[in-house]
Amino acid sequence: MVVILVMINGCKKTDYSIGDLKEPSNIVVNTEVVGQDASHPNGDGSGKVKVTISADNALGYKIDYDISNDLDLKYLPSGSTTITYGTEGLHTYTITAVVYGKGGTSSSTTKDVTVRSDFTADPVIVTNLTNDASKTWVVDKSVPGHFGVGPWEVGSIRPQWWSASINEKVACCNCFYTATFTFTKVASSNAYTLQVASPDGAFTKTGALTTLPGIPGAGGEACYGYAGGTSNFSFVRATSGAPVVPTDPGNYSTTETSIMLAGVNTYIGYGSLLKEYEILEITPTYLLLRAQGTETGNAWYLKLKSL
Repeated sequence: MVVILVMINGCKKTDYSIGDLKEPSNIVVNTEVVGQDASHPNGDGSGKVKVTISADNALGYKIDYDISNDLDLKYLPSGSTTITYGTEGLHTYTITAVVYGKGGTSSSTTKDVTVRSDFTADPVIVTNLTNDASKTWVVDKSVPGHFGVGPWEVGSIRPQWWSASINEKVACCNCFYTATFTFTKVASSNAYTLQVASPDGAFTKTGALTTLPGIPGAGGEACYGYAGGTSNFSFVRATSGAPVVPTDPGNYSTTETSIMLAGVNTYIGYGSLLKEYEILEITPTYLLLRAQGTETGNAWYLKLKSL
């Protein structure tokens, strides 16, 4: 006779809990204007401000530095950073901090900071870009490396990961080459504007990876309908920290000058970039730019030619 013993273990239901969904509280935004002292109440003219955000029940942070006219929140992994305000003169900026807690709860606060920047763009750069009136540029598909990507870091100022060959995007995304970017110096107001015309659409990624109006919420990198736009821009001190004389001969040099776009309805070349475009090289007919991608670990490179 075969006896089969069946053992039945008791089962106990496991309860899971994420705890109380307490939104972040006691948010504090600390700002330290670099070089600030009794003789220099608004800093040493570098435009640099150290920012630290703290809060109770905090899991993540986003920040808007008030560089443009529209709210443009950026992820801040550690809650602290140093920002360079490069617009010349004495200006007050409103920093907006959003702190996230459990279950997507969030709280926000703002703080004003007044900082002085003594930065003035080299007149040669201004003339080369705008012709001291107006000049139009396009991405130069006729040269290798007109588009490329590498890491966003100081030690690699080159398209280390990938570089486009001549005419590479013609078949898939010819809008990349037909879009025009017109930079204008407005003598009457000492201001600058950028006008973007994209008759075949904007070359960009979609969703949260671009702020351009009208771009769909999902889809691959491609040409998408975009009505064009005009915005102000300013010349600012580049914030990347790239050296003027690279220690690695494979890296590009920099002019230490950037184009900072205002608002969210314009772009240069590629629609999935942040608003600061560092000018690495410029002549009357050639422009090499480096910009941080909206996937912020990426540095994108663009070569343009004047028309």
